[in-house]
Amino acid sequence: MSHLWLQIIITLIATLALSLVVGRYLARVVTDQKTVLDRVLDPFDNLLYRLIGKQACSQAMNWKSYTFHMLATNLVMALLIYLVLIFQNVLPLNPQHFAGMEPMQAFNTAISFITNTNWQSYGGESTLSNFSQMAAITFPMFTSAATGFVVAIAFIRALLVSDGGANLGNFYRDLIRFTTRVLLPVVVLLSLFLIWQGVPQTLDASVVTDTLQGGHQTLTLGPVAAQEAIENLGTNGGGFFNVNAAHPFQNPSALSNFVLMLLMASLPAALVVMFGHMIRNHRQSTLIYGVMALMLVGFLLLCVIPEQAGTPLLTKLGIDTHASALQAGGNMEGKEVRFGIAQSGLYAAYTTAFTTGSINSMHDSFTPLGGLSTLVQMMLQCVFGGKGVGFLNFLIYGLIGIFVAGLMVGRAPEFLGKKIEKREIILVSLAMLIHPLVILAPSAWSMVVPYGVAALGNAGVHGYSEVLYAFTSAAANNGSAFGGLNANTPWYNLAIACVIMIGRYPSIIFLMAVAGSLAAKPTLEPNIGTLRTDTPLFGIWWLATIVIVGALTFLPALVLGPIAEFFAMNKHLLF
Repeated sequence: MSHLWLQIIITLIATLALSLVVGRYLARVVTDQKTVLDRVLDPFDNLLYRLIGKQACSQAMNWKSYTFHMLATNLVMALLIYLVLIFQNVLPLNPQHFAGMEPMQAFNTAISFITNTNWQSYGGESTLSNFSQMAAITFPMFTSAATGFVVAIAFIRALLVSDGGANLGNFYRDLIRFTTRVLLPVVVLLSLFLIWQGVPQTLDASVVTDTLQGGHQTLTLGPVAAQEAIENLGTNGGGFFNVNAAHPFQNPSALSNFVLMLLMASLPAALVVMFGHMIRNHRQSTLIYGVMALMLVGFLLLCVIPEQAGTPLLTKLGIDTHASALQAGGNMEGKEVRFGIAQSGLYAAYTTAFTTGSINSMHDSFTPLGGLSTLVQMMLQCVFGGKGVGFLNFLIYGLIGIFVAGLMVGRAPEFLGKKIEKREIILVSLAMLIHPLVILAPSAWSMVVPYGVAALGNAGVHGYSEVLYAFTSAAANNGSAFGGLNANTPWYNLAIACVIMIGRYPSIIFLMAVAGSLAAKPTLEPNIGTLRTDTPLFGIWWLATIVIVGALTFLPALVLGPIAEFFAMNKHLLF
């Protein structure tokens, strides 16, 4: 077991060290300080500014303008992605002559990838041409990741100004600068690393190779390395191959597996560090980072330890001698043998904590508690979370906690000198309630209609968990799946696409309205009546708010799924 703890400790320490360095760099990027890349990339930036329009890229934007330009840009890109997918049969770089994607599935895919969700109801290597993989999949992995990040930046700026909120930045400038200063350079370097590890990067469709039995096998190739790099750096998920990071051409070694986990964590964790530099209050950012890290470690252990323990029905009762011997070493069902249980559990915990969606094992085969861990992290959506999204959701819980605590102790509810009043609480409550609504309502409906139940891969509570996981993943902009559900049906393609849209955009609009409201308020100096939010005591309260609200919202749904399955498994019932 010592190697298990060593792998966990090394991964967590490397994540912390990387986030401290990257966070400092991000702060320089978003505050328009000089970086080492400016001399090389400024001409490229200026070209993009001219293409978009210099005035459009230079004007100050309030929250309404910033949000409108974000939504309009996303709409245009989603339409382009949709057209590429349905007309890929007449577009270039289609050496395998794939047909255009079915319209409903194309709608689901376009919505999924423009929102940083990257849910896939298709098999990439058997459905998409090289052109579609690059133009409709890899390209929005850049823009959707940058969009979530710059919205968070605009919100942070609102906490720092008192000018009525007339200038929260410029969406186009923020989008371009984050893409060119952060995403592109790292993706180029990481693509070269992945090529070195054995990930293909080619426009060839396939290669025929000899098998050990003397036969022939056709191996699908394509521009995989570049997509894999931005997939994880941008917390996108998805994958060139249907089995994602379990495929040796997408994740070929233990070293690449380790690096991909660090990629998932690097920017979301660094955003918290960057926040401390921007507000010049490292105590506050350290508190936020500490609470997030505590939740990550807890859910990571809840995922890894049950998988390492195996299925009690097999390990303790010895129903099947051969199975018992295998399970004695842990639950290897659904795991990639190259990585084992520790790296699979770590990867699952990271991909749901940082809402990436990339997987190197089948979550459908996890033990009930292992599956519960992945579900709850996406339901809370604030265990670091994806770029911008997790941080803003963490602040939602914080603002509610500040308001309640202020009322309880008779102190002014303030955050960074900004008063938290009725308007802000109404808006953050609306933003918070959208998430459970779009998870629980379609999950319940899918379990009572024939076209929902017909797509289940398993019966009983595990089948219900498959549906609950699918809608939770969609609402959390995660994109991973339990794997047993056939999501390529008209109902699930349409329902999941709608959940993705409602889970993404209305909450952003409400939070940007909060940003506008806070920016219009004066920044007050702390006094004896101020409720401090950067103390360990308030950190405990913040965590308690997340746990209490999360439990009240999702515990009944979890009791019907993985929790019921856990107790059933210990009563010799499997699904």
